[in-house]
Amino acid sequence: MVQLHRGLWRFLALSALAGHAAIGAVHAAPVGWDLEKDVETPTYAVAEPASSNVNIDSIVLSCEQGPGRTGLQLRLYLAESGPLAPRGAGVLKDHPVLEFAIDGVRHAAHLIFADGFVVVADTADGALPLLSEALIRALQYGRRMELRFDLVQEARGQAPSFDGSAVVDLQAGRGGAAVAAVRRCTGQPGQQVAETPRRGR
Repeated sequence: MVQLHRGLWRFLALSALAGHAAIGAVHAAPVGWDLEKDVETPTYAVAEPASSNVNIDSIVLSCEQGPGRTGLQLRLYLAESGPLAPRGAGVLKDHPVLEFAIDGVRHAAHLIFADGFVVVADTADGALPLLSEALIRALQYGRRMELRFDLVQEARGQAPSFDGSAVVDLQAGRGGAAVAAVRRCTGQPGQQVAETPRRGR
């Protein structure tokens, strides 16, 4: 899987430090998309949930190179180490469920767990999970993205239910223009792709 640009790594690290004291609190105001700085073609945009009861710190839309094409990936970075979970979680499910909606319209998507983040995707290029063009357009032009999760095991005999959620104001900050800017990197296969720092740096 293609890795994050060092600037994004630093951005996420500084954001986590700044918000450490507020972990577990609902964000006071929507924090919309912010783009990679000082580059002609941004390879990622970062947003924070406007509200959430799960341990998501940042949401990243990043440009990734698959075996056949360059595409966009939606990543959830967590506020602390450990699995994706609601506050005060009980025993977590081995196979959590995601419901993904933009402006109230549901979109098929699933969760893929990686080291340090969780990917939301509805298509793939080989083994690389990506977003479809339809879902990218919805992110660009929509107003409200809601992620609902069924993460915690229910008591015996209890019906499955959603126990976590995160909401993003898609038009806050740079809004749809940020998504459009990151989309441009997909027209340059093999270039302008995000890089993650190697371990130990």
